[in-house]
Amino acid sequence: MMRPLMDREWFAPVVAPLVVGTLLLGLWQFCCREFQIPIYLFPAPSDIAQSLLENWPDLLHALGSTLKITFAAFALATTLGVATAFLFIQSRWIEMSLLPYAVLLQVTPIVAVAPLIIILVKNTPLALTACATVIALFPIISNTTIGLRSVDPGLLAYFRMNKVGRAQTLWRLRVPSALPFFMAGLRISSGLALIGAVVAEFVAGTGGRSAGLAYEILQSGFQLDIPRMFAALLLITVTGVVLFGLMVGLDRLLLGHWHDSAAKTER
Repeated sequence: MMRPLMDREWFAPVVAPLVVGTLLLGLWQFCCREFQIPIYLFPAPSDIAQSLLENWPDLLHALGSTLKITFAAFALATTLGVATAFLFIQSRWIEMSLLPYAVLLQVTPIVAVAPLIIILVKNTPLALTACATVIALFPIISNTTIGLRSVDPGLLAYFRMNKVGRAQTLWRLRVPSALPFFMAGLRISSGLALIGAVVAEFVAGTGGRSAGLAYEILQSGFQLDIPRMFAALLLITVTGVVLFGLMVGLDRLLLGHWHDSAAKTER
């Protein structure tokens, strides 16, 4: 009876991490209590959970503010990234002329650019969104461009032999071929959008009603409320995992069984 359960597709990726996580949390709790580590140095999981419950309304509001920036940046990065990739495949000269600037956005530290963006853009949420978009943009551009160019040469020759136009070649051949690459870019970009939102909030130092989780971390550090700091970090981590899981689910929904990257192999 146990063998069929172990063979189920969901068992290993779901249960195994939960078992490892439970063991690590138990070890963490034991060490903190056994060695009497001060709570202001390194809180135990129980202290973090208690702080999460006590400060849940404030942390939930901060999470909502961070998610607004994250989703806006992710949507903007996806739109701009796909449009840029479509532009790149029109001509090698266009790609060679514009790609260095896309790389420049990727390699420039956002902590160096964010203050300038915040100064130039008076609207704080818009400035934070712009900073997060800069971080999340390049994976969409890079992966989508590679996917649009990674078409089967035989199929491309067949389309040209039948004198299929550029628009139909794009939508009927290049876009389906690029979909797995695009989804891989989405998985990366979703996490980077969250990171960009948090980093931008740190640089901006926003407070009050528009504050996000970064502000909660900063305030907790100033007040030496370390359990609350860990609780905010926990929410960021869980949010990142959920975003990645949503992208994986979207990947399977769009690709289904028709593409080799989503094919289920039997062992």
